[in-house]
Amino acid sequence: MTPASVGFQCPECLAEGRSTVRTPRNSWASTFRMSGAPVTLTLIGINLVVFLLAQVVSTPVLYDLMLHAHSFCTLPGFGTGVGDQATCVAHGGTFSRGVADGAYWQLLTSVFTHQELLHVALNMFSLWMIGPLLEVGLGRARYLITYLLCGLAGSALVYWAASPILPTLGASGAIFGLLGALIVLFARRGLQIQQLVVVAVLNFVLTFSNSQISWQAHVGGFVAGLAVGAVFAYTPGVRRRGLQWAGIAAVAAVVVVAVVVRTMQLN
Repeated sequence: MTPASVGFQCPECLAEGRSTVRTPRNSWASTFRMSGAPVTLTLIGINLVVFLLAQVVSTPVLYDLMLHAHSFCTLPGFGTGVGDQATCVAHGGTFSRGVADGAYWQLLTSVFTHQELLHVALNMFSLWMIGPLLEVGLGRARYLITYLLCGLAGSALVYWAASPILPTLGASGAIFGLLGALIVLFARRGLQIQQLVVVAVLNFVLTFSNSQISWQAHVGGFVAGLAVGAVFAYTPGVRRRGLQWAGIAAVAAVVVVAVVVRTMQLN
């Protein structure tokens, strides 16, 4: 017999009791340790590789990765202005095609492009803090779609609201989108969202207090993140996968329509 807090227990009873008791654990932490976050690591790796390339490539190549609506010409000693390619090159300038002139890849490449070390370091740290939570919660495919769609939504609002010849770059729009999606998913599951909301508010205060930060990318990404998070939060389960993809397609369609309409306006 084994002494217990009240009386005694036989060895067989004690063994049976131990076999039926589940060990408490932190579900997210244990899942994260087992599965890791390969998509987050890949996204961070791509951003870092592009950052390193940006340090060695020529200025025209770097401009072609950034997002700007109009094509522009940069002349040494004269700054940047709108002009045609032939005239720009003839005068020794650097010509960069804009999204309105067919450089649609900039809507995505700008999301992975950084010039300054502090910029990429802060963005990648934020991605590492937020990304694994969503990657484990949503699954790799849905998480990647969320990241890319939020980044594109941020670029779309930049395309609409920023200066047509002001280059914009950085992953912060996509990261704001991940934060928005995380807030919705936490709220849907009844988890505490106060800290996430405080982080979002503080970052928006910083965004609007610094004229060098693209508020358009942050707002566009965050709103898309709220929308995508709502789609995944309110259509769970295998039977609703069709609704999930319909909702994601609707968000993507809004982004595409916004880009097409803006291109028509600029042309």
